[in-house]
Amino acid sequence: MLNFLEEWSFFGGSILLIFIGLYGVLSRKNMIKILISLGLMDTGVNLLLVALGYVEAANAPIINSVNPSNAAAFVDPIPQALVLTSIVIGTAVLALGLALVMKIYDKYSTLNISEIRGLKW
Repeated sequence: MLNFLEEWSFFGGSILLIFIGLYGVLSRKNMIKILISLGLMDTGVNLLLVALGYVEAANAPIINSVNPSNAAAFVDPIPQALVLTSIVIGTAVLALGLALVMKIYDKYSTLNISEIRGLKW
């Protein structure tokens, strides 16, 4: 039972982070809280990608010979590279969103979406 929990805790935790972030995006009216929720969703997706790319008892893909005999025992580096790229893109998107929120606050003097004129749903 404990082994099952160890194996599936990353999947469950990442899906939980995604749903907490989705709830925050859909239910909050404060733009800063919405950005924090987007960051939570981004972290959940990154954790899910890392969990999907995990291979138990595998080595780093550093090949020393021309014909490696244990090529199946290597970890696939593609999910790790995708996660690093996703972290950089997510940080840039959140920084841009924060800059837009600051400009909206300067113009409307509020961060509440319901009180801002011109934002119609």
